[in-house]
Amino acid sequence: MFKIFSVKQVPSLSWSSSSPFNLKPSLKAFFYLNFGLVLFGLGESLLIASNAGVSPWTVLAQGIAGKTGWSIGFTTMIVSFAVLVLWIPLKQKPGMGTILNALIIAFVIDYSLPLLPYPEFYPWQLIQAAIGVLVVGIASGIYLTANLGAGPRDGLMTGLQKATGLPIAWIRIAIEVTVVSVGWYLGGVVGAGTVLFALGVGPAVAVGILMVKKYL
Repeated sequence: MFKIFSVKQVPSLSWSSSSPFNLKPSLKAFFYLNFGLVLFGLGESLLIASNAGVSPWTVLAQGIAGKTGWSIGFTTMIVSFAVLVLWIPLKQKPGMGTILNALIIAFVIDYSLPLLPYPEFYPWQLIQAAIGVLVVGIASGIYLTANLGAGPRDGLMTGLQKATGLPIAWIRIAIEVTVVSVGWYLGGVVGAGTVLFALGVGPAVAVGILMVKKYL
């Protein structure tokens, strides 16, 4: 348990790309990038289908949309661009994974949601949400280790970790709690699943990293 909160960086393995800008990665790195992103999309879908609450970043988008009159989709895009701007002082580098992050995850969510259960019994909703958070975390550990470019939020996490030297789990918890607090203040809707995500995804990412180091 305590080992989870001591993980400080994404590992560089034999199959990891030497640079996010690499346009000719090894087949193994490219495979794990895509596998991780597909798994990430499935985890997001499990959380959505649980009906236990949306992710903290969606709460933020809801809050901003409510104040500006923008659509949730447009607001989400603007927030993503804003997070990418924060990459600049953190010296984070985009890559093909940054683009594939948006494309693959959106595709998987659209096509997996009709196939997933939508529990009505509240305890089952919470269990499904918790599984979704765990899957997202493990998926993050897998695709980030490929070192082919992170999504906006994961890049913010790894950038802040490098800047502060703090464990990834605590960095991610701080980010998600801050985001959900601002979103809630602006009028976004917070559910139990939202809280599970905010407090659980950081440790779940650390679990994913430990699993990758041990098994991949």
